[in-house]
Amino acid sequence: MAESLAGTFPRITERGLDQLRERVGVKIEDSLEPWCYEATRDAIRHYAHGVGDDNPLWCDPEYAQSSIHGGLVALPSFVFPSDRIISGYVGGLPGIHAMWAGANFHWHRWIKRNDEIKTEAWLKELIPHETRFSGKAIQQIYHVDFYNQDDVLICEADSWCFRTERDTAREEGTKYREVKEREPRVYTSDELGEFFELYANEKIRGAETRFFEDVTEGELLSSMAKGPMTVTGFIAYVQGWGGLYVRSNKLAWQQIRKHSGLGIPNRFGIPDCPERVHWEEEFALTVGAPGAYDYGPERCSWLIHHLTNWMGDDGFLVKSHCKIRRHNPVGDLLTIDGRVTRKFEENGEGFVEIEQEAHNQDGELSVIGGGVVKLPIKNP
Repeated sequence: MAESLAGTFPRITERGLDQLRERVGVKIEDSLEPWCYEATRDAIRHYAHGVGDDNPLWCDPEYAQSSIHGGLVALPSFVFPSDRIISGYVGGLPGIHAMWAGANFHWHRWIKRNDEIKTEAWLKELIPHETRFSGKAIQQIYHVDFYNQDDVLICEADSWCFRTERDTAREEGTKYREVKEREPRVYTSDELGEFFELYANEKIRGAETRFFEDVTEGELLSSMAKGPMTVTGFIAYVQGWGGLYVRSNKLAWQQIRKHSGLGIPNRFGIPDCPERVHWEEEFALTVGAPGAYDYGPERCSWLIHHLTNWMGDDGFLVKSHCKIRRHNPVGDLLTIDGRVTRKFEENGEGFVEIEQEAHNQDGELSVIGGGVVKLPIKNP
C-alpha cells in the first residue's frame, strides 16, 4: 500500500500556511460536535474504562457518595471527549497529516456528574520545526476553555498537533529507521508476567488521605503499566473518547464529501479517514509511523491516571502537562514513573509538583509530563 500511495499526498506550502495564519486568534465557531455534551454516569465510566482507570470515584456511585465529593466526579482527562479541538481536530492544510503531540492543562474545579460542558477555542500559534520524523513539521497550537452549565470556568488548556508530510516522513524520515528493521517482538509468558505484576500491584489511594506533610521531595511514585499495545486497546479508548473521524455509512459519506482531504483510498479503493493509522498497519507505515499506534490524548490521560491514583480522593489536580516523544506501536509495553520534585505553600494551601516519564520495553522514552497536585494540610 505504501508504494501505491507514494507521491500522492500534498506538501506543506507557504500559501497554505499564510491562509492558516489568518485564523490565529479567531474564535472557532464551526468545530465538530463533541462526543460528550454532558458528564453522565455512563459517559464518565466509559471514558475511564477506555484509559484503563477503574477508580471508584468516577466509576462507582455508591462509593463516590461517601467521598468528600458527595457523588460522582469525572476524571480530569474527561475534557478530551468533551471537545474535539483539544483532542486534535485541526483546521487548514488539507491532506497534511496531524499527530497529537502534547498539552498543558490548568483545572479550576472538578467536573461533576451531569455537568454540561461548553467550550471556546481558537488557534493560538504556528511554530515551524525540523524533525527526524518528517523533516519540515508545523506545530499547530490551540487554546480551549471549558465551562459548565453555569458558565463557570472548569479548565483552560493548550494542546498541539504536529503537521507532517506523509510522503516525506515515509521516504526520508530517520526517526524509526532502526525500529522498522527490527523483527517483530514476541514476548514470553515470563516477560508478560513480570509486566503484569505492575497491574497486580497498582494502588488507588482513594479514601486514604494523602496529606501535604506526609510527602517528601524526591520520593518516587509507584510505577504504572499501560499495555501491551493492541488494536483492541485502541478501540477500547475510542469507545469512551469518540475519535475524531470515526463515522459509519451515511455519516462517513457526509464527512468525506464535506472534507475531501479526509477520504484516503484503502486497498479496496474506498475513501477512508486518516485516523485509521491507529488500527491499520499498512496505512500507519504509509505516513511514516513504525506501525499502528496509540492515541496521543490516550497517553496523556494515562499520565493523569498515574497522578490521580497517587493523590487520592481529597487531592485536586491543578495542572498537568505532557509531551509525546515517540509512537507506541502495537506490541509495545509502557511503564510510567514519577517523582516529587517540589513542595510549596501558597495562601495557606499545600502543593506538590511531580515529574513523569514513560518508557517502552526497550527503554525508549515515550512521553514526558508531570503536574501540580493540591493536597490537604493536617494543621493549616
